[in-house]
Amino acid sequence: MSTSSFLPVVAIVGGGFSGAAVAYHLARALPAHAARIVVFEPRARLGGGLAYDTDEPVNRINVPAARMSLLPEDGEHFARWLRVTGYLATDPDAETADGHVFTRRSAFGRYVANQLAPLLASGAVEHHRGRVAAMTRQEGGDWRIAAADGTVLFADTVVIATTHPAPRAPAVLARALAGHPGYIPDATVPGALRRIGALDRVLVVGAGLTAADVIAALDARGHRGLITAVSRRGLRARGHDLAAPAPFGNFTAPPARSARALLRRIRQTVAEAGAQGVGWHAVIDRVRAEGGTIWRALPLAEQRRLLRFLRPYWDAHRFRIAPQVEAVLEQRLAEGTLAFRAGSIAAAEHDAAGGLAVRLRLRHGGGFEDGRFDAVVVTTGPGHEAVLESQPYLSGLAAAGHVRADPVGLGLLVDEQSRSIAASGRPSDALFVAGPLARGTFGELMGLPQVTEHAVLVARAIAASLPAARVRAHG
Repeated sequence: MSTSSFLPVVAIVGGGFSGAAVAYHLARALPAHAARIVVFEPRARLGGGLAYDTDEPVNRINVPAARMSLLPEDGEHFARWLRVTGYLATDPDAETADGHVFTRRSAFGRYVANQLAPLLASGAVEHHRGRVAAMTRQEGGDWRIAAADGTVLFADTVVIATTHPAPRAPAVLARALAGHPGYIPDATVPGALRRIGALDRVLVVGAGLTAADVIAALDARGHRGLITAVSRRGLRARGHDLAAPAPFGNFTAPPARSARALLRRIRQTVAEAGAQGVGWHAVIDRVRAEGGTIWRALPLAEQRRLLRFLRPYWDAHRFRIAPQVEAVLEQRLAEGTLAFRAGSIAAAEHDAAGGLAVRLRLRHGGGFEDGRFDAVVVTTGPGHEAVLESQPYLSGLAAAGHVRADPVGLGLLVDEQSRSIAASGRPSDALFVAGPLARGTFGELMGLPQVTEHAVLVARAIAASLPAARVRAHG
């Protein structure tokens, strides 16, 4: 029993979208005042997190607003909120000519915070603006949570909904360029791009969504120098086909049992769709919708093979950029101020003029390309494979055997209820993982609809696990 209250206490570590969604749905699932729900989040608002707390106005949601919602049963809830609140009028560039809305990402963060506001006002959810420093399991079963500000909370149940780990830069860059003012190892840090001048030569390491955001943000700031984006395969994030029909194909009857068979089926389905005048977007949408079933059907060795060989192609087609951002990239390519390269970083050093010299090992042809840059920006995506070292409390939980990395390197190992699986191999009865860190088990957990559904699953599992007598007594 929690020593801080007669009510069961649920602590949620992280108040970005995943943590905020769990808090919201848990509060809705429980009778009034049946439990104390405390969210640890240093930011002023719940619901923003790394993705939706950005202050860059050109950072836009990468799916239409009509497909984003805190409520799985009401897919257009966010789109209606934008219009009812008048927010859409403050963002005149949000709506495309054909009526699709790609508003600023910060708008979605405000929307989630708005939905949580009544729960915070009533005390159904509490927001503690502290960063969790340590967490230990007590002899009686409670979790002792110590925040960096000295606060201590004892909780019956804990949800790990922590932020994405920082990107892992190529080792050669980290060794050679660390400390140089033009080296930006994490483009998601607020203000990271302010030091880049209008005519600076910029190397962007990575070519996905974050890279596209960086290029669009620099362009909006008046940058007109050459930007070179390098990734191992030279793939860049694709745009949307906003006229695409409903998802096309079937990948679960039966699901493929190998990465090769899955790839073969996707290619065959794309060909079948093309013969009917349907583009690849609709096929990938079906793969995404069935992603959890597809992933679970693959043996561990095939999951690893898929991640090693096919993930870059999946990311490029699955995670599409907003039309506004796509237009910037196309314009820069046409002007000759943006170039994409397929290759890897072979060497890097400070040059004699104070700039950055980087040698690229090109993928095609096996040659090298030397470049001189004023800034190098890392946009390689979160380093999920190092999640246990990303925060001290996670390192402590791992050392105590309460959590462990999943075997495919995507996050933390959990069971089908998203309970953490301890070093003993048994799932914890009171430690859950919410959001993308659970995708080693659940597969597709990066798109917002899937993250929302997963938050509901976690909230319902917690509600069912709380001591029934105590919940009834305070309901």
